[in-house]
Amino acid sequence: MPAAAILRASLVIVLSLLLVVRPVAAQSILRDAETETLLNDMAAPLIVAAGLEPSGFEIVLVSDSSINAFVAGGQRVFIHSGLIMAADNANEVQGVIAHEIGHVTGGHSIAIQEAAGDAGGISILSLILGAAAIAAGAGEAGLAMLSAGSRAAIGNFLAFSRTQEATTDLAGAQYLSEAGISGRGSLAFFRRLQNIEYRLNIPQENAYNRTHPLTGERLAILEELYQNDPAWEIETDPALEARFQRARAKLIGFASDPEQTLTAYPETDLTVPARYARAYAWHKLAFVDRALAEVDALLETNPEDPYFRELRGQVLLESGRPEEALDDLRMALANSRNHPLIASLFGHALIATEDEDHLVEARRVLRTAVQRDNRNPFAWRRLGYIYSQEGDLARAYLATAEYATLAGSPQEALVNARQAMQGIPTGTPDWIRAQDIALIAESAIEEQGGRRRR
Repeated sequence: MPAAAILRASLVIVLSLLLVVRPVAAQSILRDAETETLLNDMAAPLIVAAGLEPSGFEIVLVSDSSINAFVAGGQRVFIHSGLIMAADNANEVQGVIAHEIGHVTGGHSIAIQEAAGDAGGISILSLILGAAAIAAGAGEAGLAMLSAGSRAAIGNFLAFSRTQEATTDLAGAQYLSEAGISGRGSLAFFRRLQNIEYRLNIPQENAYNRTHPLTGERLAILEELYQNDPAWEIETDPALEARFQRARAKLIGFASDPEQTLTAYPETDLTVPARYARAYAWHKLAFVDRALAEVDALLETNPEDPYFRELRGQVLLESGRPEEALDDLRMALANSRNHPLIASLFGHALIATEDEDHLVEARRVLRTAVQRDNRNPFAWRRLGYIYSQEGDLARAYLATAEYATLAGSPQEALVNARQAMQGIPTGTPDWIRAQDIALIAESAIEEQGGRRRR
């Protein structure tokens, strides 16, 4: 291989090691009141078992069809939608959550960044020495330096990652045991991953080039642990399992092709999960009456269910009938104890009626929503619209700055935050918040510029 090609290949290795642990800012987050409540309830006993406080922990659902979960700084576990859809039951997902909590308690998000930095440092040193040797005419010696340095960097990093995963497996097993949750689901999920590896012809003999230990080895260790654990025979709470099957079907209906959903949940299936999934499929196909028929059948089983009401209101709203959606969404909000995500949908419906008499209620609802959950860009955007309609341009700019921050647009956030500061009295809470957003945006813009220069 030419020296230049070797140099380019080594640069790729360095960059991959330096970037492997960067959180993906562009990840698409899925927000749903029912699913978030369920995941928090499923995780709560595991978080307590790990010695953490549930109120300070967050489970985030990522729109991604792959079977994966990860942590990315702080007490946040990210779960791909594909993992939820692939799981057979709640116990399997709890096994995954327990494992990821192990990464949190082990401080692995920070540690792996340090390891990647160390690995990158080894390769960079090799690049410098190797490139110098090549430039001096000692081509073979330079290429040897590059190759040895790259192997050392990758080998060290992978070994570190495998050690972390092994210790996290044990931590996850401990948290499941202390929470009184069976490890059956965890084993089932590892077996599913092993079957995927078999289908992809991933070698099962040598772990040297892997970030994780061999799945077969992990299974052997965990099987002995779980089968001897007092929680092995404990069944999942039937109510929790029913909630999981509802949320899973709902996610399948939302994320999958409608025809696939209708095949997986044929009309002969009259269960709650099947009706839930079909309601979304019919809605996506613009068969409003059929979608409403499925939701009405669900409401016959429980007229007070806030999430059934929310879905009915959503179908009506998104079908151009916002006025008809208001009663369902108002009931959903009340019965969900004013869940902020449902509040944001209700606020949007009030605005969508184009009735000025609804703006006061919409402002109240949306302000409460962002006070309880300030990470909802949709609610901030709708609130900004109301402020602009009312002539309060300064707070419209502030709400837009909040939206832009959450949407990952620091330049837009900076412009709007500065505009807000000009119209809001200095030193007030809103002015201070605008100043904070401006500082955060300036830092983000500077960081982006630094990455481009590198």
